Parts: sequence; structure tokens; C-alpha cells
Amino acid sequence: MSTEAQITAWLASQHQAMIDLLRETVDIDSGSYNKAGIDAVGAAIERWLAGQGIPTERLAQAKHGDCIRAMVGAEPAAASPTNAPTNIVLMGHRDTVFPDGEVAQRPFTIKDGIAYGPGVADMKAGLVMNAFVLAAFAKFGGAPAPLVGLFTGDEEIGSPEGRPVIEAEARRARVVFNSEPGRVSGNVVTGRKGGVFSFFRITGKAAHSGGNFIEGISAIEELARKIQAIHALTDLERGITLNVGLVSGGQSVNTVAPWAEGQIDLRYVHPEDRDEIMGKIEAIIARSFVPGTKAELTIKGEFLPLNQTPVAKRLFELYVQSAAETGFKTDGEFTGGCADSGFTAAVGAPTICAVGPVGGKAHSPDEFLRIDSLVPRAQAMARAILKLEAAGL
Repeated sequence: MSTEAQITAWLASQHQAMIDLLRETVDIDSGSYNKAGIDAVGAAIERWLAGQGIPTERLAQAKHGDCIRAMVGAEPAAASPTNAPTNIVLMGHRDTVFPDGEVAQRPFTIKDGIAYGPGVADMKAGLVMNAFVLAAFAKFGGAPAPLVGLFTGDEEIGSPEGRPVIEAEARRARVVFNSEPGRVSGNVVTGRKGGVFSFFRITGKAAHSGGNFIEGISAIEELARKIQAIHALTDLERGITLNVGLVSGGQSVNTVAPWAEGQIDLRYVHPEDRDEIMGKIEAIIARSFVPGTKAELTIKGEFLPLNQTPVAKRLFELYVQSAAETGFKTDGEFTGGCADSGFTAAVGAPTICAVGPVGGKAHSPDEFLRIDSLVPRAQAMARAILKLEAAGL
């Protein structure tokens, strides 16, 4: 048997093992601020990889989940950020958007070939797939370069700690496969918006709203006016959207509000639009619509856009060919969602995103995964890796 035949046959035999590891990881609460839970998911992956003879290292993070780096094949002895990119990177994140206790309410289940549970598609299935692809190459060889599995822990909040690790890895990468869930259509993602998540807090002055109204300065009124101005920056034709998705403030119903705060989600397509819109947001925050109020703006997290380069287009075409040889059809599509793939593309690594198993309704109680896509998506990735050199990648 050829190496390709050995790898794809072995992956086909691992369907139940994939489900077993997926169940184990889904049934661990791992919201972005639950470091212990994210690291527990990492420990499950480390144990499984160790059982396949694959070494891992932990890159400790102070606040969020540690980054885990698995290696199949030896990097050149003189590997350094200044050398030509070498590694083939399989990437994914272990954190989810769900609060502690979500697993107890809706643990991993399968019904009629569809799996459910918090993070089942976004993106614990992709982590499982990456682990099995690494194991396949560890068993049978054939990779044209060292393989790195990078399992990070804070993507859902913009990778505030993981980003430097991701970017350093991407600078050593000849290609990056980001195993976010395949689209419901079966497509992969070739373009994503960038995003900036920011927080603003307004200070006003408290006063009794009946007996001393005129001495109060309402931070909530200021919040409302700022929200209107921020939302007015939305430009759908340019792909720019603004959303103040969380607000809070005030002391009591009969007190002029002494404080208020909001959180802003900015999405954009073109890198140059980022600074323009952030400048306008900063001007809105600096302006006092209600005299006497003051406000501060803080960026909490940020994603860069994923734009397809000519080399990334060749990687995409190779993946489409590999999918066809596996028995399924896929294409590329653009999405307004953000991902770590924007960071890898921005430092020059040819990147393809959403090559993971197919699922949908992420970030909701109805999130689902098609379990019949676990093996084929793993096989397609393996085929693409085997043919990188023939494709000039």
C-alpha cells in the first residue's frame, strides 16, 4: 500500500476513537475565562497524543489556557525565525463561549448522526481531527516537512495571550491549516473579516432624580448618545459593522446615573479600514454629548482579516482537489466571523481556514456536528499535506 492509502485507511478505522475523544473533550466546561477547564481539555489531548508516541510541550499562559505544541518529525537543528519557513501547522483552539455548568445541562450526545454539546463543532471536533492526522503521519510517515499541532486557549476572546505564540509559529510555517468547523455548505473559508472588541466606561455625577435632578450628570444618557453615534459608523457596502452588544450602568432607578459602560464589536474587511473606524470611535468616546461626562476606551481583543494571497489560493486549490479524491465537494467562501487564521495570514503564512469537520449554529444551544464528516475531512487534510511539494507549496 502507498503511504496515502495507509494513512487514509487508518483514519477510516478510527471513527469511533475520534468520537470517544470528542466526547471526552466536549464534556469539559472550557469557557474562555475558565483556565482550569481549558487546560483540562489540553490534558486530555496530551494524554491521547502521548499514547500515540507524539511529544508535546506546554507554553504556560498567565490568565487563559496554556498553549500546547505537538511535534511530528524533527525541526532543522538551526531552526530560527530568520530561516525559511519549514513547518506544516495544524491549528485550533480549546476554549468555548459557554459558561461553567453548560456541560451539565447538555452533555455530548448523538442523535441520528448529529452530535451536540458545547463546543462540539467550534471547535473541539477540529482539535480531535488534528490530533488524529498527526497520529497518522507519526505512524506511517510521508509528510514533506515537520508537522506542528498548535492547540491554543483563548481564541473566542481575541487570543490576547495566544496571539504572540500563534504569530511566532506562523513565521516558521510553510502552510497553516486552521481546523475551525467546515461550513454547513461543506465549504472551507478563504476570507474573514477583521474585528476589534473594545470597552468604554463613562463617568457622570450621581444625584437624587427627584429632589436634586439638576445637579446630576447622567452617564446613561451619554451612553445612549454614544451608542447612536457608534452605530451610525456602520457601512454595509464596505463591509463595516458596529455593534454595542453589552451595556450596563446606573446606581438605582431614582438616581441620576453616575456611571455606565458598553462593549463594542467592530468588523471590517480591508486592513486600512481598521484605523479609520477606530479613529472615529475614539473621537466619539472623547466627545461629551452630555456636558460634564468623561469616558475612557480600552481595546480588549482584536482579530486581523484573512485575505487570500496567490500562494494561499494554491493551497486552497490543492485542498479542493484532495477533497474530491476523498469523495466530497468543497469550495471557498467568505464569512464575517473572525478567527486566529487572520494572525497567521498577516505574518505571511499561506493559510486555509475551516477545514475541520462540518457543523453549524456555533455559539448557541443548537450547535451541531455531522459525525460522518470526521473521517473524510481528516483524510482530505492528510492528502493535501502529502501533496504539498508536488503543488509547489
